[in-house]
Amino acid sequence: MKKILNIALASVLMIGVSTSCEEFLEAPAKSTLDESKIFSVYALAKSAVDGIKEPMGQTNSYRGRFLPWYGMNTDIEWNNSSSNADDNYDLVKYSAQPDNDQMNTTNNAWAMMYTGIERANLCIRGLRAYGDIENDPEMAHLLGEALTLRAVYYADLVKSWGDVPASFEPITPETIYLPRSSRDVIYKQLLADLEEAATLVPWPNETSNTATVERVNKAFVKGLRARLALAAGGYSQYGDGVRLSNDPELARADMYAIALQECKDVIESGTAQLESSFEDLWRNFSNDQIEAGRESLWEIPFADGRGRWMFTFAVRHESIDKYTGQARGGQGGPVPHMFYDYDAADTRRDVTCVPYRWKDVSPATDVAQQELTGINEWMFGKYRYEWKSRYVTASNDDGTNYMYMRYAEILLMAAEAAYELEGADAAKPYLKEIRKRAFNSTDWATKVDAYIDGLSGTAVFDAIVEEHKLEFCGEMLRKQALIRWNLLGTKLAEAKAKMYDLRSRSGDYSDVSSILYYRLAADNETLEFYGLERGETDDKSAEYSDNMSWADPGELEDDKVEGLYVGNPDANQYWPIWQVFIDGSNGMLTNELLN
Repeated sequence: MKKILNIALASVLMIGVSTSCEEFLEAPAKSTLDESKIFSVYALAKSAVDGIKEPMGQTNSYRGRFLPWYGMNTDIEWNNSSSNADDNYDLVKYSAQPDNDQMNTTNNAWAMMYTGIERANLCIRGLRAYGDIENDPEMAHLLGEALTLRAVYYADLVKSWGDVPASFEPITPETIYLPRSSRDVIYKQLLADLEEAATLVPWPNETSNTATVERVNKAFVKGLRARLALAAGGYSQYGDGVRLSNDPELARADMYAIALQECKDVIESGTAQLESSFEDLWRNFSNDQIEAGRESLWEIPFADGRGRWMFTFAVRHESIDKYTGQARGGQGGPVPHMFYDYDAADTRRDVTCVPYRWKDVSPATDVAQQELTGINEWMFGKYRYEWKSRYVTASNDDGTNYMYMRYAEILLMAAEAAYELEGADAAKPYLKEIRKRAFNSTDWATKVDAYIDGLSGTAVFDAIVEEHKLEFCGEMLRKQALIRWNLLGTKLAEAKAKMYDLRSRSGDYSDVSSILYYRLAADNETLEFYGLERGETDDKSAEYSDNMSWADPGELEDDKVEGLYVGNPDANQYWPIWQVFIDGSNGMLTNELLN
């Protein structure tokens, strides 16, 4: 199925869904007839369920709008643009407006998410009515997959907009226009749906249908249910402020109990695992490895000529060279203090934080050389064209999947839930597993065992928050986690303070050099540095051919630091509903959150 998606057969059923509700409603008899034919035949039903994912690849959907912009800026990730005054930047600096010119269109992510939901609703109804769910495991898998994909869309709607219209049945004339529903109601439905889905889908590699991470499997279903339970039981912005839910069915202890059990189920199943090294994880991802049973649990699949993950976030290539026929990347990167927040022995640091891009070269296809970007513009080293065996040639898309969830998140969610329910010591084994992968075995006695065993009380929770930061930088998971911990505003303010300290080499960054010395290595391609590590402050001009000002006020202007956030993050946790949808809602939608 690699990758998105042949939906020719499904398009019969989906007629009108991608255009307008009114057109869909013009032919209910034909739609009902098609359902009886499609959902009684596995191949046709599978094509219909595959079609649920197709809206994710649309130009202004996940591909070009949602994935590039939801998740920045946080205390660990920021936009690399030198400007903070355009509508792109408004999406990430907590000041987005309903008329944002990147989003205020009828074909953007909001519309495509609801298109996917309508397709899922049709599939769920059709499979329940005409699929032999009780006796055919493959049909059961399709129903579980449709329930899960609908949950993915709603999960992304809720984390982006808070309270959103909720429809769990195909559209009728009475349900074309709906007001916002409480996210609490949506969470409860999704938790129930995913509980059912987990009974319908196999574990990774249990059947041939779950041999790749492009098909939904039980480990992902349980992981998604855990993530949603933590969100439902955590903090978020309501109409009357940031608080926990008042719904007794979403009591914090109950939600954390769900999350812990789901994570334990995945861990005990043995059907997923951490990759042996952090670098191998990201080399395999960049190289389009989709085998199930490893660390990735589920990925949004994109065809070779679709998807913009590398295009947006890879280490930037300024021109076509031997590694890529697409000169892109570098739209976002780690907030520069991140490099110095890692322990120098942490193997995640140099994979995650890259201080260079690939410069213009000639002749382009024979040469590639790294050049420094400066302290204000780091790159996400997890994503690299140079790690691909497939040479990307498309001008605007790179064909790289989006890794929606991986096993490391299962371990850290288990640590968080165990801490909440069972105490600090119960969280420690999960933290140790994460850190063992991060450090060489020779460092485990000090960096893993002594460090974790020496923690107690709230210091364990602080360590979970910190480990989440170090593990997931560049994966756009941090914002939602900070919201549920009620730490969004606090951590963003800390990040700004760190950046001011870093550029002045004060506080925790007093041992960082103001000058970075560098030279090309013997391969005439990669750079060697002195002055990047803490404490490297000697004059090395005699040994290195070039140098540049590094941690210095002149290299990082106030506007760039202040642009990490402009609005109040805790009062702007969500994007506004775009004006085009307010105007077309027949008066049903407003931008007021529910209490």
